[in-house]
Amino acid sequence: MKPIDFNKGNGLVPVIIQDIQTAQVLMLGYMNQVAYEQTCQEQKVTFFSRSKNRLWTKGETSGNYLWVNSIDYDCDQDALLILVQADGPCCHTGSVSCFPTPSPRPFLYDLEKTIQKRIDEEVENSYTYQLIKSGIHKVAQKVGEEAVELVIEAMDTNDDLFKNEAADLMYHFLVLLKAKNTDLSAIEAVLKQRAER
Repeated sequence: MKPIDFNKGNGLVPVIIQDIQTAQVLMLGYMNQVAYEQTCQEQKVTFFSRSKNRLWTKGETSGNYLWVNSIDYDCDQDALLILVQADGPCCHTGSVSCFPTPSPRPFLYDLEKTIQKRIDEEVENSYTYQLIKSGIHKVAQKVGEEAVELVIEAMDTNDDLFKNEAADLMYHFLVLLKAKNTDLSAIEAVLKQRAER
């Protein structure tokens, strides 16, 4: 890896933070060499705050840390792109992102986050939480049932019923992924690997 050029910006480089799952740009910050090294060491994003004139770990007050998945730099080595897993909203306003543009990733990733939230927060009146509470066998059984119902509708001519059964299967598949401690991006990675063969 080539060295990062901290000299062009008087010791600072701009850092774009992007969500690993949704590909949404979360924020822009700045790092000096010490902040960069600390981020690499702790795998938790630390910036150099220009207003506070000190190192600032994102989440040090709110608890909404940004966990590093990967770090890349541009062609001039004077700007960074960091893909992260965010512990919570990134913006101080409580928004997911400091930018208003919605996530460019498909809706399925937003749905996956909603499913994970309902399970993690143990929302008692949620079908999702009740299903996961019933155990892996029940979740897997529901996926099987929905797959059979989709196959049956595929043999018929009612497109609306087919689409609804496909949606039911997709939803239960996402719940199954959560039950198996994995996610949609991991399955996507397997498919990408296969496509490269």
